Order: sequence, then structure tokens, then C-alpha cells
Amino acid sequence: MSSESAFFYDSDKEVARARQVLEALRLYQAADSAMRRRTRQAMSMRENEMLVLSFLMRAREEGETVTPTDIARYLGISTASTTALIDRLEKSGHLARTRHPTDRRSVLLAATAQADDEMRSALDELDERMLSTASGITESQSRTIVSFLERMRRAVDDVGEPHPMHGGNHGSRHGSPSLAD
Repeated sequence: MSSESAFFYDSDKEVARARQVLEALRLYQAADSAMRRRTRQAMSMRENEMLVLSFLMRAREEGETVTPTDIARYLGISTASTTALIDRLEKSGHLARTRHPTDRRSVLLAATAQADDEMRSALDELDERMLSTASGITESQSRTIVSFLERMRRAVDDVGEPHPMHGGNHGSRHGSPSLAD
């Protein structure tokens, strides 16, 4: 066998392996999406409402405060949509607004104990199952998986965003105007 044909043979194996990995990733994403849809239905919430509550709980765990502007930027939605979303979550008892301590024009947002209880009861079993599955991997496997997922995130992160060479920063997710409540 010539070195040229061996190269193509190896390349074909690599492509087949890559396709197998990507298919497994797609199947996981589909299962994750279906689970999230079932959880939203069980909690009678929309996707963005669940995302906001998760965002607020992570921020609280990290000791960070959240404003409506932070939510608009995180979701990449307009200030009007953000206000309507915050109003719905507040009305349902899942979110509380408080005055910002240093900026009287702004408010801080936090998930309520009710939201925390509902999210935890809906997701605790999932967290336990996923942690159990992930705990069976070695340190070397962990580094490989994390590295792969970080590279995949970077590969898809900017898809759909305007390229700097093609018209600048129109429609940036992070350019939402601030909300003054």
C-alpha cells in the first residue's frame, strides 16, 4: 500500500469517527431538548422563563446581582420583551424585583424561594443521573471531553452573527439598550 493511499484511508477513518461523535452529540441534544420541553410543560413555563430562572439562580450562587439589562443581553431579546417576561415571572411568584441600592433608576431581579423549590424538584433527579453518569469517567477522559465540548461551543457560538468583514456589528445579541424600571 502506498503512503498516499494510507493517508486517505486514515482520513476516511477520522471522518467516520468524527461523524459518529457528531451523531452522538446530536442525539444527546435532541434528548436534552425533549427533556427540557417536558420540564417546561410540567412547570407551565415557556423556554425563556426557564432560562431566566436558571440564570438568576446561577447568579445568586456566584454572589452576583442581575438587572433587567442583564436578562435582555443574556437572552438577546428586546427591552419590551424582557419587561413582559419579567412581569409574567413576577406575577406567577417566581421572580422578585427590588430597588437597586446605588442606582435609583434600576432594579435588581432574583428568583423566589418558590421558583427555587420548583426548579430543584423538577431537575434534582436529572442532576443526580447526569452526575452519576459523569462520575464514572477518568481524569484523562474528562480533559478530553471538556476540551472537545469547549471547541464545539466555540465552533457554533458565532454562527449567525455578522462577520466583522461583512457589515460590522448589526444585530448583536449584546447591544440591547438598558432598561430603566
